[in-house]
Amino acid sequence: MARRRRGRPVNGILVLDKPRGISSNQALQTAKRLFFAAKAGHTGSLDPLATGVLPLCFGEATKFSQYLLDADKAYETTFRLGVATATGDAEGEVLSTAPAGAIGREDVAVALDAFRGEIEQVPSMYSAIKQGGQPLYKLAREGREVAREPRSVVVKTLELVDFRPGDQPEADLYLECSKGTYVRTIAEDLGQALGCGAHVTALRRTAAGPFGIGDAVTLGTLEALKDNEQLAEMDALLHPADAALGGLPLVRLSESGGFYMRQGQPVQVPNAPCNGMVRVALESGEFLGVGEILDDGRVAPRRLVVSR
Repeated sequence: MARRRRGRPVNGILVLDKPRGISSNQALQTAKRLFFAAKAGHTGSLDPLATGVLPLCFGEATKFSQYLLDADKAYETTFRLGVATATGDAEGEVLSTAPAGAIGREDVAVALDAFRGEIEQVPSMYSAIKQGGQPLYKLAREGREVAREPRSVVVKTLELVDFRPGDQPEADLYLECSKGTYVRTIAEDLGQALGCGAHVTALRRTAAGPFGIGDAVTLGTLEALKDNEQLAEMDALLHPADAALGGLPLVRLSESGGFYMRQGQPVQVPNAPCNGMVRVALESGEFLGVGEILDDGRVAPRRLVVSR
């Protein structure tokens, strides 16, 4: 007999404003405990140094977390020039320092041109990418370094927001990028391009897919609601599972069509797209899950929610 999960059957997406100093998994486990949720998962890690938008999926919404993992992200960040660290951020051991007082705003602005559009990045040894079944950061902490293949990522927007000159100048930037983009690697590569080294001192994610910082809730807010036993108010902070799928076209089924789809059968849908993945809902508005258009035009179920 399968062991019953402990906790409430909470379903939906919480957009958490992750605080600095804790891992994404620590933030997830704290939120899961506060909701007393039976099942939860996050949608891609934020470094302990980083703050901001971290969507957490509860219950049936975990089935669609990959769509948020694959979504574009936006960040506000600060780079310090003249200092290179082992991790590419302020938490790592200082590897080298170099004179940077002569570098000006225009020097940084010009150098940033090389980091817009489709670029190649060699992932940091302190990233969560796995090699041989082990996260790179674990190997790095053991003092091991392994060869990493460059990855193609897309930096759609990269703006120099502010620049503070000095012996170790600081540059504030805003960027929008594809999944898998490492901001710390941009800092390291920019430092190399300027000949002085650089690292990230602050990083805030301001958007992940359809969710922005205005959607985000702090752990403090959740703790206050929990202390007052306001579970209904906590649950009201959750976005529906299909909020993660805004990029997919929507098709609606009749009640009978929904019945057959829930049995795992493809169904015919008038005026459906010709191909690709689609969101599927009943004409009443009830979300069913994700389907795929077959060659014959029918919609086949691919990932369905469990109706309660």
